[in-house]
This record gives sequence, structure tokens and C-alpha cells, in this order.
Amino acid sequence: MKFKLLNTGTQKTFAIIMQSGDEVMENILSFAKQEKLHAAQFSAIGAFSKVTLGYFDFGVKDYKKIEVNEQVEVLNVVGDISLYNDEYKIHAHVVVGKEDGTAHGGHLMKATVHPTLEIILTESPAYLKREMDEESGLPLISI
Repeated sequence: MKFKLLNTGTQKTFAIIMQSGDEVMENILSFAKQEKLHAAQFSAIGAFSKVTLGYFDFGVKDYKKIEVNEQVEVLNVVGDISLYNDEYKIHAHVVVGKEDGTAHGGHLMKATVHPTLEIILTESPAYLKREMDEESGLPLISI
């Protein structure tokens, strides 16, 4: 993973380029800790050699994992970085396209880059924190 700071104003903007074999969520989390990001949003395009999507099942209050074990185009990733109990929390959704043109999407749980993932990340000047929502069982952003 390589990165470059593009803007140093009140909202820092970074270009993050991941390479073949990089694990996406681990690298974003590592980057957030390294740069001490308390609130940020990001988007990305590129490709994966495999990806685990998640679908939140409210009945059991857990994610159903959907494995896509083939080369896919990353049509879009959108996500945010915030804090929950002073720990970094990444919430990202992804849509991937298969060779036959079908699309699959959900929460981005895990993905392996191949050959690249191009991320544009913008840090917000204000902090975002998450609090546990008892009804859903999820740590949701509290404003």
C-alpha cells in the first residue's frame, strides 16, 4: 500500500493505492491508526481476486457472509471511519461486478486486491463517535 497526502487544509485528502495481495480492511484500519483519523469518508475503485460480502440479518443481529472467490471488478466502495469505545471502526459497502456482468454487493468484510485498488479518503475536521443501538445490536454513528 502506498499513499500521498493531496490536501492539507481543514479537510485532509489522501490518495491510497493498494497493490495485488493487499487485504483491504486491514490496510485501511492500519492507515487510520497511523494517521490518527477520527472521522473520515472514502470511496474506491479497482479489482479484487476474492471478497467477502456481508448481509446484516436483523433476526440474529449478525452478518451473513457471502464469499465471492473469483476475480471481480470493484464498481464502487463507499465507507467511513469513526470511533467506537475509543477503537477505530470502519463501515464500508461495496458493489463488485463479475465477468458475466452481474453485480453483487453488501458490507465489505474482507477483500484481497488484484491488481489495484484506488482509494480517495477525506478526513473530516470533526470527530465521529459510535454508540451501541440496542434495537439493532449495531454500533451506530451518534451525532
